[in-house]
Amino acid sequence: MSQPLLEATNISHSFDYPLFRNIEFSIEPTQSAAIVGRSGSGKSTLLHIFSTFMKPNEGNVTLFGKDLYSQNDAAIEALRRYDIGIIFQFHYLFKGMSALENIGVATMLSAEQIDNTILKKLEIDHLMSHKTSELSGGEQQRVSIARVLSKKPRIIFADEPTGNLDKETADLVMDVLIDYIRETGAALVLVTHDENMAARCDKIYTLEDQALS
Repeated sequence: MSQPLLEATNISHSFDYPLFRNIEFSIEPTQSAAIVGRSGSGKSTLLHIFSTFMKPNEGNVTLFGKDLYSQNDAAIEALRRYDIGIIFQFHYLFKGMSALENIGVATMLSAEQIDNTILKKLEIDHLMSHKTSELSGGEQQRVSIARVLSKKPRIIFADEPTGNLDKETADLVMDVLIDYIRETGAALVLVTHDENMAARCDKIYTLEDQALS
């Protein structure tokens, strides 16, 4: 049995009201897991806790064998730069830059090379000279995903990454993400409302009534 890339124990969090309690979660290399649940159940908050951006009120997160929130700011920043990939529903590309320049920023910061294979799989290799304003919404999202994957992350956290895509493009994106984790030994944690995308993952968790099951 492989060592989990991520292991969360007894995670509880609240804002003005209890959001979830005693969450247990783990994921191993090459695995994919979907977290589903109604809006407001705390899916995105849980993803933020797993991915360095929010310390839980209670519980522990172990990432790559180390207690996440006992590490200093420099160590957490290094995790974000080199080891973690985060994909959002909206692309957050740099305006005024080309697709290639957007991807190049991420690879420069992570000391990696742009992977042309990923560009071809995402069917955007012919768009690299285009400015972001010249791309459709689906093309922009695929460029943002290529930017994340070109960093060669060890774990990918994806928050509704296909929410604004048509079914054909969403299926393509999931194909690429699943191929990536299987080929590299990474893992994928996916938050989604899309049952079809969730079904593509190895495990499906439901967050409801403050519990993950």
